[in-house]
Amino acid sequence: MSTDRYNSPLSERYASKEMQYIFSPDMKFRTWRRLWIALAETERELGLDITQEQIDELKAHKDDINYDVAKAREQEVRHDVMSHVYAYGVQCPKAKGIIHLGATSCYVGDNTDIIIMSEALKLVRKKLINVIAELAGFADKYKNQPTLAFTHFQPAQPTTVGKRATLWTQEFLMDLEDLDYVLGSLKLLGSKGTTGTQASFQELFDGDQEKIDKIDPMIAEKMGFKECYAVSGQTYSRKVDTRVANILAGIAASAHKMSNDIRLLQHLKEVEEPFEKSQIGSSAMAYKRNPMRSERIASLADYVMVDALNPAIVSATQWFERTLDDSANKRLSIPEGFLAIDGILDLCLNVVDGLVVYDKVIYKHMMSELPFMATENIMMDAVKAGGDRQELHEKIRVLSMEAGKNVKQEGKENNLLELIAADPAFNMTLEELQNNMDPAKYVGRAPIQVEAFLKNVIQPVLDANKELLGVTAEINV
Repeated sequence: MSTDRYNSPLSERYASKEMQYIFSPDMKFRTWRRLWIALAETERELGLDITQEQIDELKAHKDDINYDVAKAREQEVRHDVMSHVYAYGVQCPKAKGIIHLGATSCYVGDNTDIIIMSEALKLVRKKLINVIAELAGFADKYKNQPTLAFTHFQPAQPTTVGKRATLWTQEFLMDLEDLDYVLGSLKLLGSKGTTGTQASFQELFDGDQEKIDKIDPMIAEKMGFKECYAVSGQTYSRKVDTRVANILAGIAASAHKMSNDIRLLQHLKEVEEPFEKSQIGSSAMAYKRNPMRSERIASLADYVMVDALNPAIVSATQWFERTLDDSANKRLSIPEGFLAIDGILDLCLNVVDGLVVYDKVIYKHMMSELPFMATENIMMDAVKAGGDRQELHEKIRVLSMEAGKNVKQEGKENNLLELIAADPAFNMTLEELQNNMDPAKYVGRAPIQVEAFLKNVIQPVLDANKELLGVTAEINV
C-alpha cells in the first residue's frame, strides 16, 4: 500500500480480490483485445481482406499487454483507445493495419463496460445466494425459538427468531429476482460506429446489407452474449447503468435493514454479531462489544444507495447521440458501487454465519411482557368459566394499567398475573394463570411459516444454484 497518496478504502479494506480484478486494468485491456480479435474474425468471415495469419498474431498477444508503450503513446496523443491500438500494433506488425477496422472508441469501451458489469453481477449473484443460504440455515435452526416481536419498536405479539430471519431472507430473494432479470437482459453495444448508423461498415462492405446485419450477432456470439442492442447512438443507453446501479442499491437497502435489526437486538442483548477473541470494542470502554460489522454494512449501504443517483443523473443528461460527461462519472460510480456491495455481502456472510442467540435473555424479556399479551386468552378462559366478557375486559384494562405503572414508575416486576388472581371475577388461581405463560402458545403459525417458506420458496433457489454454494468471506478489518 502506498503511504504517500490516497488509497481507496474500497480496495484496501472492503472489497474482495475477485471483485477488484473484475475492475482492474488487466481485465479491461485484455477485454479490449478480445473485442478487437472478435471484430477482425467477424470481418474476415464476412469477406474482408484479413488473413488468418493476422488473426493468429492478434491472439498470440491478447494477454501480454505492453502497458509502457501504451502509456507513452497516450502522453503524446491524449487518447486511451488509440494508444492501445498503437501498442497492440507494435506487438502485431502484420495485423497492425486491421486492428479496430471500422470501429469507434465505444466499440471497445462500451462493450467492455457491459462485459465487466455482467461479470461483476455474476459475482454479486453468487455471494447473494450464499447470504440467502446462510439466512435460511439460521431461520431453520431458530424457527421454534419464541421472541418478542416489535411494532414501532414496542413489544408486540411474539414471533420466533427464525421467522424474523425469513423477513430478511425474503428481501434478499427479491433482490436476486431483480438481479437475474437485469443480468439476463444485458446486451452488447456491438459495432455501431460513430453515431450508431454503422456508416463505416456500409463503406467497408460496399453496401451489402446482408453482411452488415451479421456483424453484431457474430460479435455477440464470440463474446458470449445472445445479442446486441438493436439501436444506439455512439454508446449503449446509459439507462443500462442506471438499471444495474439500482440492483446494487436494492441489495444495499436489504442489507441495511437486516443490519439495523441486528444492531437493535444486540442493544437488547438478545442477538449478537461475531466478536473475535482479541477484538477491541472501544478504545476507552474495554467492556464494550460494539456491533461494528453491522454498522459497517449500514455505512457502506448508505454509500451504495446514494451512488445509484450517479448513473441516473448521467443517463438523464446525455445529449443526442453522445456526450462525454458520462465518462469520469462512470469510472467512479460503477466500479465503486460494485466494490462496496461486494464488501457488504462479505460482511453479511460473516455476520450471519456467526450470529449468537441468547435464548435466556430472550426468554426473560418475553416473560416480562407476556402477561399483557396473554390477557385475551385469560379473558376467554374466564368467560368459559361463566364470567361476563365486557366486565372482564374492563377489569383487565384497569389491572394492566396498574401493572404497567408498577413496572415503569416503580421499577417493579410485572405483577399482572397476581393482580388478576386476586380478583374473584376471574375465578382463576395464580397457578392456572401461569399455565398460560408458555411463549410457544403465542407465536401463531410462525414455525409453520418458516418451514413452508424454506421448503417452497428458498430450497428450489438453492437447489438450482447448488454449484455456487459454499462461499466463505474473509473480513480484512
